[in-house]
Amino acid sequence: MQNNHKVLWDNCLKLIRENVTEQQYKTWFLPIVFEKYSEDSHTLLVQVPSQYVYEYLEQYYVGLLSKVLQRCFGENVVLTYRIVTDKEHNLSTTVVGDEPPTIDMPEETAVGNKGPRVTDSVKQLNPQLDPRKTFNSFIEGDSNKLPRTVGLSVAEHPGRSTFNPFFIYGPSGCGKTHLINAIGVRSKELYPQLRVLYVSARLFQVQYTDAVRQNTVNDFINFYQTIDVLIVDDIQEWSNSPKTLDTFFHIFNHLFRNGRQIILASDRPPVDLQGMKDRLLTRFSCGLIAELEKPNVQLCIDILTNKCRRDGLNIPADVIQFIAETANGSVRDLEGVVNSLMAYSIVYNSKIDMRLAERVLKRAVKIDDKPLTVEEITGTVCRHYNVTQQQLASKSRKHDYVLVRQVSMYLAQKYTNMPASRIGQLIGNRDHSTVVHSCKTIEQRLHVDQSFADEMRSIEGSFKLKRK
Repeated sequence: MQNNHKVLWDNCLKLIRENVTEQQYKTWFLPIVFEKYSEDSHTLLVQVPSQYVYEYLEQYYVGLLSKVLQRCFGENVVLTYRIVTDKEHNLSTTVVGDEPPTIDMPEETAVGNKGPRVTDSVKQLNPQLDPRKTFNSFIEGDSNKLPRTVGLSVAEHPGRSTFNPFFIYGPSGCGKTHLINAIGVRSKELYPQLRVLYVSARLFQVQYTDAVRQNTVNDFINFYQTIDVLIVDDIQEWSNSPKTLDTFFHIFNHLFRNGRQIILASDRPPVDLQGMKDRLLTRFSCGLIAELEKPNVQLCIDILTNKCRRDGLNIPADVIQFIAETANGSVRDLEGVVNSLMAYSIVYNSKIDMRLAERVLKRAVKIDDKPLTVEEITGTVCRHYNVTQQQLASKSRKHDYVLVRQVSMYLAQKYTNMPASRIGQLIGNRDHSTVVHSCKTIEQRLHVDQSFADEMRSIEGSFKLKRK
């Protein structure tokens, strides 16, 4: 009788093969081993080679499995998995599969449908990485040698080293974002099939807020649980966001348990992250914590020299030395100073010398510690786009005015400590959800529109110049 049931299972595989690609069939269904079927309990037991295969089948193919089992075995079939947990010692665990969704199945899991499939969209995931931030352009020095070395190891062996999670911290401008981008770029180069994703903590929180408002939190969590290499920047911004942290806790646990690589960046070590529960802090600390220090003068010189060589710039050695000694040990400031030097040189048709460097550094590096106000931000943005404050505050949906509002709200959220509701009141008397949506829109555009990103940097640079 069991042989007859094995024939039925083989028929199931034939149906499945007709409804998925050959690669999908070989990857997810061919490794399944039929064990037995109980007519009394209508239970089918199959063996799968790993927890990962089980979870993937349950997440993406439960509808397809349900339909073919009903067709071959009849109604009310209970699918049970025996998951191999230790091949060497022949250890396994048995779990009952989930009930199929009651909603209409998407195209990729409907029997007989040849439309787009989940794994097709998997390949199209935009990793949101900056291709210019690579290990080749990340200059090594005493202050970053350990994080860079470990980061390269993580990129080459994602999820398979003891450096999981990899937690990087350091002050603003020390190169954290560059390093975590480099890890993602290298991983994607070596393993194109992996789902690699870079996301800022702010964007993650905006996405979560949107999911709560649209009642799609489960979809939000499910998406992040499919990532193979998750890179989250500036996680200190979650310190006072308990619901976001609780959600990330579940995502973190799933990824960690299934051997996915997690990379986190912060401006402070886990022990100094206020407002986060111990259960999350201990997980942040269970891999490797590496500090990125501000670059010393020699590293600053090396960074500037490399930038000049890469961009074809001609800056005298004494000017490079002066910039390296003066620019507060910030890689971001170094690049900003060089860009400003080039701009001044072109506009005023003057050579780059020590006098010009002193002028630029005075305006671009020594920044007033007094926080920006929303009024200063909106004034600068309005001048940049040639829009009046009245037009900014109006109810008009004209594209130019909407863009100015969205940019102003994004920058106000970034440079002030005001809640979204207060920012909305001060910028056109909008509500909290409008501010959240604006920040999400600008954040996403920054990742895909380089000219817009350059424009935003120009506006932010105007803040510094305006306050001299």
